[in-house]
Amino acid sequence: MAFSPTLYTTTITPVPSLSLPHASPSLSVSVPYSTAHSCTRPRATPPGYLSVIHRAVVEEEEYRKARAEVNRKGTELEGLSVEGFSSGGMETCIVLPTFNSVFDMGRCPSRAVHQDFLFITHAHLDHIGSLPMYLATRGLYSLKPPTVFVPPCIKKDVERLLEVHPTMSNVELNVDLVALDAGETYEIRNDLVARPFKTHHVIPSQGYVIYSLRKKLKKKYAHLNGSQIKKLKNSGVEITDMILVPEVAFTGDTTSDFILDPRNSDALRAKVLITEATFLDEEIDVEHAKKHGHMHISEIMEHAKWFRNEAILLTHFSSHYTVERIIEVNLTKAILRTRIRFLPTPGSNPSFATAEGDLVPING
Repeated sequence: MAFSPTLYTTTITPVPSLSLPHASPSLSVSVPYSTAHSCTRPRATPPGYLSVIHRAVVEEEEYRKARAEVNRKGTELEGLSVEGFSSGGMETCIVLPTFNSVFDMGRCPSRAVHQDFLFITHAHLDHIGSLPMYLATRGLYSLKPPTVFVPPCIKKDVERLLEVHPTMSNVELNVDLVALDAGETYEIRNDLVARPFKTHHVIPSQGYVIYSLRKKLKKKYAHLNGSQIKKLKNSGVEITDMILVPEVAFTGDTTSDFILDPRNSDALRAKVLITEATFLDEEIDVEHAKKHGHMHISEIMEHAKWFRNEAILLTHFSSHYTVERIIEVNLTKAILRTRIRFLPTPGSNPSFATAEGDLVPING
């Protein structure tokens, strides 16, 4: 008589030589068990089972340490502090403490919790999955409700998501949810505004540009000397124009089509551009990248002439690549070589930047 597999719980005493981190005297685990005959005792633990557990614990500890290390150091780009993680299909969360802002919330690092503005690019879980956690944690810390920006087409779905979680957890999620469309402007500080721009992914998506507001002398007064300008100002004449200066742009997931859209010129001239480069080598070609709504690094090089950014931070590398492979990537277009930076994936070394063609650690 054959029996269906049954789940048994057994107690295993760790072998002392394994030095299992934080192990209690006994470890309770669940193991599958099946047999061709009725039996009241589970089969012996498969050989090597403890070593698998040990490796998993060690890897988790290394992962935790790597995340903490990146959180601590971050990356400085043109005077802008950038923190967070991005790994294709796994998580993206970019923290900009200078602007009290976060781009996407695939997971919720502690540093992100204290930022008051969150910009969501699209509804894939590796970019929005930890939104409820972000809101709940802010509530736990008695922080004010944050302002969360989303593409208008997903606002109702996000509202439904935020209705379900309080029902399940009995935890109130307070938020100012704003549907902000491409081209619209929102003031996030008296000297900062944000504006979305169109990107191209397999589902509706948009990027964001954060601008600083600056005053510039009107052209018609440019020929005047200081005393003349002062006299005009004291008489009540408005002598300046308010201009928007793009400080940082974030694309989220997108194909390279966003580069050729003239409406996205501000993203390409922002001081810092944070964009994706999911695929890096010939094993996965450009057509595959486009089909799945992503970019290949060769496309960034192909369109290098359009970038006016002072620094470009590449993110969202496929988990297919090891850290070593990312470092080995041959950046053949010298025009971008001194401007490209790499955001690490969880478990990788902290940060890398190009300097005269070589990759060197930042904050090393």
